[in-house]
Amino acid sequence: MQHVARKTFRSTVKKVSILPCHDCLIAVLTLLFVISTEAATGADPSAGQGIMVGEVSTSSVNIQVRLTDGMKLVNRDLAGTAGVVRFSLQPTTLPRVTLIKTVAATDSRDFIARATFNGLCPGTKYTCTTKIGKTNAQLVDGPACEFKTHPGRKSKSAVKFVVVTGMNYAKFHGDKRIDRKQHLVENNTDLPKPYAGPDKHLGYPSLASILKLEPDFLVGTGDNVYYDTPDNPRAETIPELRQKWHEQFVQPRYRDLFATVPTYWMVDDHDYRIDDGDNSGDYRPTPAEGRRMMLEQLPVAPAYAPNAKTYRTHRTSRDLQIWFPENRMYRSANTEPDGPDKSIWGKEQKAWLKRTLAASDAKFKLLISPTPMIGPDDLRKTDNHCDIGGFRYERDEFFAWLKKSNIENFYIVCGDRHWQYHSVDPSGFEEFSCGALVDANSRLGRKPGDPESTDADAAIKQPYYQTPRSGGFLMVHSDGAGTLRFVWHDERGTVLHQHEKQ
Repeated sequence: MQHVARKTFRSTVKKVSILPCHDCLIAVLTLLFVISTEAATGADPSAGQGIMVGEVSTSSVNIQVRLTDGMKLVNRDLAGTAGVVRFSLQPTTLPRVTLIKTVAATDSRDFIARATFNGLCPGTKYTCTTKIGKTNAQLVDGPACEFKTHPGRKSKSAVKFVVVTGMNYAKFHGDKRIDRKQHLVENNTDLPKPYAGPDKHLGYPSLASILKLEPDFLVGTGDNVYYDTPDNPRAETIPELRQKWHEQFVQPRYRDLFATVPTYWMVDDHDYRIDDGDNSGDYRPTPAEGRRMMLEQLPVAPAYAPNAKTYRTHRTSRDLQIWFPENRMYRSANTEPDGPDKSIWGKEQKAWLKRTLAASDAKFKLLISPTPMIGPDDLRKTDNHCDIGGFRYERDEFFAWLKKSNIENFYIVCGDRHWQYHSVDPSGFEEFSCGALVDANSRLGRKPGDPESTDADAAIKQPYYQTPRSGGFLMVHSDGAGTLRFVWHDERGTVLHQHEKQ
């Protein structure tokens, strides 16, 4: 029987190796793994980080499970283990056709098994159950999830989602390795302190508040982990970078949230390289390593798709289309003089952004940016579109193009900034900042007119500025009847402010 199995496998490889088919590649790698581990022994694998759904569209989805050695951190990390994950996807309405994919979890991808399903029905609720084990012959029940595909451009359905940033694990848990003086904590009682509630072991309270609101999806705009907090030691090697994701997503409130709320992810400076980092500088993580971690740890693209675009757009309904730009991987160096040759987006992405915006007939167009375009921001910074000496030329050129092209009902939602605000630029364009998810990572922001801000002349109008500081999130709700609502919450779910667009 073993001889027959090996012969069959060689034949299978010969047949599919000439096909540039992603599903075929996954199948072959899984079969190779299963055959090579038929005699595997030892403890059954766990799924300590639960299950995560990503990049839901009208017809497709990525779903992943990381196989782990246990359910809790040991020495600040959660070790992975090799095995197999069988995904079974089924709609909750008739006809209930079950789609099954079996994917190997190997050390080359940090023991993350990711399955991509295509050909799904728009506006349909799906459930996904899993079986996990060391081999196909040793499977037990794994985590399950549910999600709903987007209804699409012909549907008047309501859509609501949450936008977050600044998920600083070290500050929330009180990592004693943080340089308190550097982070302006020492001798300052007004700045945030580590969380001290009895539910600390569950993770961030904001996640429980979000779950209660039952959003259709969640957007992580970047700074999803902090490679450079603490900065001594700072995460540099691949195992150190991976550890940051492990400790983040093993928290029980993340597992609970991801079981029912699908996700979309971007990265910013702290989960790409370092604070305000660009692609210059001979240090780790390198730009290639930062990109690798994003595509490996987050379900933004199918597995084994190294050339995947990390900028993309999704049409969720008749009224709403959202854009996720890439603000780190294609940028010019921050130190270059501002002008027509300096760009955060790069020529290809900028052309794509303009082309897709011009082609959209959605009533509301939302650019969900990892970094601000209006602010105001700290005067000392030069790494984003609103910074003096940063990338203002590109911002102003883009705003001028929007006006010339009659792009109406266009709004910016941004992450990165650790405070919530609603700002109106002199051009008339508006920006909504979600603020830091974690209270211990929040701060009071720069106001228009502040001489230490990028708007010392107070040209920006600010209908909402968060004070006192707190963690929290932004809920965006398109009601399907021509109203778009922005609602800011603190980490306990209390509504702090809201604004409507008709």
